[in-house]
Amino acid sequence: MLTSERIKKAAIDAGADICGIGDLGLFDGAPADMDPRYIFPEAKYIIGLAFRIPRGVQRGIEEGTQFYQYPSMAYGGINEVFGPAVLYKLGQMIEDEGWEAVTYRNTGARGSVSDMDGSRGSTISPEEEIELKNRSVSFTRAVSGDRRAPDLQFSFRIAAYICGLGEIGWSKMFLTPQFGPMQRFAFILTDAPLEPDGIYDGPQLCRKCMACVRECPGSCISAKESVSITIGGKKIEWGALDEWKCFAFYTHTGRHQNPFVPAEVFDENKDNNLDLLLGKAKANEYEVIKVYKALDEYFPSWLGYNMVKCGGCLQACINQLEKEGGCLDGRFQKPLRRTKRWTLDR
Repeated sequence: MLTSERIKKAAIDAGADICGIGDLGLFDGAPADMDPRYIFPEAKYIIGLAFRIPRGVQRGIEEGTQFYQYPSMAYGGINEVFGPAVLYKLGQMIEDEGWEAVTYRNTGARGSVSDMDGSRGSTISPEEEIELKNRSVSFTRAVSGDRRAPDLQFSFRIAAYICGLGEIGWSKMFLTPQFGPMQRFAFILTDAPLEPDGIYDGPQLCRKCMACVRECPGSCISAKESVSITIGGKKIEWGALDEWKCFAFYTHTGRHQNPFVPAEVFDENKDNNLDLLLGKAKANEYEVIKVYKALDEYFPSWLGYNMVKCGGCLQACINQLEKEGGCLDGRFQKPLRRTKRWTLDR
């Protein structure tokens, strides 16, 4: 007989670090384009799997010595290789018992307007294309009036919260009691009759210390403005985040922590200097694209994952949790941050 306990044990045995089960009814009221039940209308529950990120992959970013391991081991490795293998094994077990398992991994591949190359854009008018691009929404079309466009995405953070795995911190990063902000997620939608864990009801993990705000190189996280939603009668809140600006700074971060571009890229007398482009990137997809085009030759990636150089909010959170105690208290012999955070003298 398929039970929640059996699923959790199988998930851990297959390689997941944490497993929780959530009631999909808690997505009631979510925007239709983010409701996973449109993917599988008969699904009743969502199984959340968390995969730890080795803290050591942050060492090179923390000390300015090596930047490839975080995107390869923590993003590409988990999202594209390890996580899907675990989803596959767990999905097999569920379907062997006669229930359906819709596996859903984290991926950057989707049919978004940023993928438009002109050949696809011919199906809509230039005015529609501009509007779609400005809104940064999918250009896919619903197959019928009562369905959603086939590019549906749901919030992994909200899903993880529903599965009882942890809470959303002020930086919008998801925190678990076991690993703080250092994990990636994958999910399974199923119609199997299970017992959900309920939303997270453990100790408060985010202390709203604002270390993430202070250490963000692009000032992308507001210290005062917030976003809040109510799930299962509980209010959850995080700081207002300029996502596009964050996207730009995440990989290019500015003159003080990007060692891969020459000094002239930051020449303040040039109209296309990196600092100026990063400043314009606020809430604008196309200004972000200009940043990438300007730095195309200095833009290494791994499996399509941008090489991160910022590390700001993530490292700030880890550092603060280790200082104050909490989900990372006592786990390591030494703290991640052992000296003052490094910077480049430009």
